[in-house]
Amino acid sequence: MLELLTRIIKPRLVLLIMSLFLLGCSTGSAVVIDADKPFKLEEFFQGDVKAYGVLLNFNDELTRNFTVDIKGNWDGDDGILDEYFVYNDGEKQYRQWRIKKIAEGRYEGRADDIINVAIGGVSGSTLKWRYTMALEVDGTTWNVVFDDAMYQVCVRFILLRRQ
Repeated sequence: MLELLTRIIKPRLVLLIMSLFLLGCSTGSAVVIDADKPFKLEEFFQGDVKAYGVLLNFNDELTRNFTVDIKGNWDGDDGILDEYFVYNDGEKQYRQWRIKKIAEGRYEGRADDIINVAIGGVSGSTLKWRYTMALEVDGTTWNVVFDDAMYQVCVRFILLRRQ
């Protein structure tokens, strides 16, 4: 039980986002993190996105990893993100974020298991969120603070043909 609590008391979520739409890629085969291209949630999360992430504890030790399929829909400054998680231990989870752009590069988000509101800000190609989640462990609910960093990553695939 102590090990489990140690893993969740102050986890930090690092989410690497890889768009299936080759957003903003230059020519050539590459994975690009472009610090000069601002991360605009309302553009990046319009449609389907595949993401990969890891959970780190307060000692920066890996505790879990996951994939998530995200379906985003924006109407002006308001967005809905439907997230379908699959963790490496087989657990599946669904969360719906309701996000509002409150200023250029500033966002707030709400979800059913989030206490109050998540606050986020963009710096270059990185979005940082901070929020408290109600997390149930063995029948007890813990309020866990997350520092969540998302990195806008562009993936370009080139098919090579054998001759």
